[in-house]
Amino acid sequence: MSDPSASMTPPPPGFAPTPSRGKFTLHNGPTFRASAPGDLRTGLWVLDRHCNGMGFLHGGMICSFADSALAWAVWSETGKMSVTIKLNMEFMDIVKEGCWLEAHPHVTLIDGDLVHVSARLMKDDGGIAARADAIFRTLRRKA
Repeated sequence: MSDPSASMTPPPPGFAPTPSRGKFTLHNGPTFRASAPGDLRTGLWVLDRHCNGMGFLHGGMICSFADSALAWAVWSETGKMSVTIKLNMEFMDIVKEGCWLEAHPHVTLIDGDLVHVSARLMKDDGGIAARADAIFRTLRRKA
């Protein structure tokens, strides 16, 4: 089997490949992060393997992409690993194969170990594909 990312279009300027975090992200990626300091955007080229039987982005894939982008925002704000406690999605529009999708996350509240974060998932034509709201619990490392 060939490397599915080998013939992929490079990301837009200002984005770099996201380091892999394991088998799940290898299969669902590749994703890209904005490289400018303070820019929390995450991007994804929608590939055939991300699509449902109707030929557009699968709802589970957009949830996974949003979850990862939101977790990145939590890490960027707190410097701590976290787990998803709650994830709410609003699907606004379909996303076709070949589309560049960006998550635009921002942390809305930090309450002890709980971090509330939201994101708009924007299509390359400027339309909103979805909105995500989540609560993450930050993790403490054991000594």
